[in-house]
Amino acid sequence: MDESFVPTDFEVPLSLDGPGFQLVPLGPQHNECDHAAWMSSIDHIRTTAGFTGRQWPTPMDLEQNRADLVGHARDFADRTGFTYTVLDGDEVIGCVYIYPSPTPNHDAEVSSWVSVSRAEMDAVVWTAVSDWIESEWPFSSPNYASRD
Repeated sequence: MDESFVPTDFEVPLSLDGPGFQLVPLGPQHNECDHAAWMSSIDHIRTTAGFTGRQWPTPMDLEQNRADLVGHARDFADRTGFTYTVLDGDEVIGCVYIYPSPTPNHDAEVSSWVSVSRAEMDAVVWTAVSDWIESEWPFSSPNYASRD
């Protein structure tokens, strides 16, 4: 059985230009803005579809956050998971995660959040990312919590 998350010949998209936002791979260069976005939005994220009932986010300092971002960048480079920052210009307004699904009958687990100050973008990001996953990614049955 092939243990690869995505096929070796799949060209992983490095960006998505959506309506009012752009996705780019998340990395340590986003540390301060990423940290500010989610730390100001913990309660909001915990009520976002796909994050309810999870322990994350839990407060951490900038150095802990940087280590987390280094891990996401390593996953991206190793093709074991893909985390994108959601940008509006230079402002980090959220994240999108694409990882192997632990759920039977799904080959990818997709989740996203936006900061509380940009809550109106949640459904916008979800719609664009859903279309992008369907048209550009090699998954047959991704799991991405729907938005009302």
